[in-house]
Amino acid sequence: MGGHHAWALQALHAAELTDARLAVVYDANPERLAAAAGRLGAPAAPHLAGMVEDVDIVWICTWTAAHLETARVAAAAGRAVFVEKPLAPTLADCEALAALLRGTPHQVGLILRHAPAYALVVSEVGSGRYGRPMGAFFRDDQRFPVDATYGSTWRADAAAAGGGTLIEHSIHDVDVLSWLLGPPAAVSAQTTSFAGVPGIEDLAMVRMRFAEGHSAGLLSVWHRVESRTTNRRLEVFCEDAVLWMDGEVGPLHVETSSGVTVHDVPMPAFLDQLPLAEVPEGWRLAAGGLAIQARSFLEALREGKPAGWPTVDDALVAHRAVDAAYRSAAGGGAEVSCAP
Repeated sequence: MGGHHAWALQALHAAELTDARLAVVYDANPERLAAAAGRLGAPAAPHLAGMVEDVDIVWICTWTAAHLETARVAAAAGRAVFVEKPLAPTLADCEALAALLRGTPHQVGLILRHAPAYALVVSEVGSGRYGRPMGAFFRDDQRFPVDATYGSTWRADAAAAGGGTLIEHSIHDVDVLSWLLGPPAAVSAQTTSFAGVPGIEDLAMVRMRFAEGHSAGLLSVWHRVESRTTNRRLEVFCEDAVLWMDGEVGPLHVETSSGVTVHDVPMPAFLDQLPLAEVPEGWRLAAGGLAIQARSFLEALREGKPAGWPTVDDALVAHRAVDAAYRSAAGGGAEVSCAP
């Protein structure tokens, strides 16, 4: 992910869409660091503190367990921070990281917040024109992400990742449902590890209950189907309409008593200025999304805003729901409160 974020930052700079530039890179593994520095054409920092000294913004793209310590060093130096999701492997560490970053400009890498298609769903449901939301269902599946596609093995290490498909991948989905429907009051869940990797569930079924009476369901799966990458489907039932969308770019379908309307969702025009054709086809959508997300944060910093969007407090809503889901699954599926 660090390499993909670096591509987005360098592409934005080359297209003169930002004056921010990639200044220095760091990796705890010397061989990986040398390879990344050579590939990106950026100086390699000898240690984390040295990297922080030489930059204005720190982009944290380590595995999950290393986010907190990296954020601690960056925040102590007064640097702005972009931190990838999940914030940390445990809710306690998520809370600690949030406490560190509230006092410095920051943004969390919950990238679906910057997907125009999901923003349209949130806007349409929130408009009230279709009555109150009643229920939603989110299905998210992808190939188990420890292979050549991701170029990593740490997602099979519970100590590094904190868990499997629910926290590592579907933290995005829980965040979208919370953004769409509000913070959940309680959740119940079942998790299973078909692959048998200790501490790494590859199936999670979660029910989210909201104080206003509506509910949402999430099915998150990591499978072995090589031809499928990331596949998402969102369905939302309101009193007077059904809304659904496959994928992350639309179109959005809205069915009312008058029939079905299909809303195409345009991507930001500035993406046409980026060399997306150079990106492997399977990563072009992600690369474009990372560029949208990065530009949003850089513009927030340029405008002197106290933080980008989403913030650590936005992320904590999803993390509290995920933590409650894991506790529910461990307790046989009983409902668990999401209260702070």
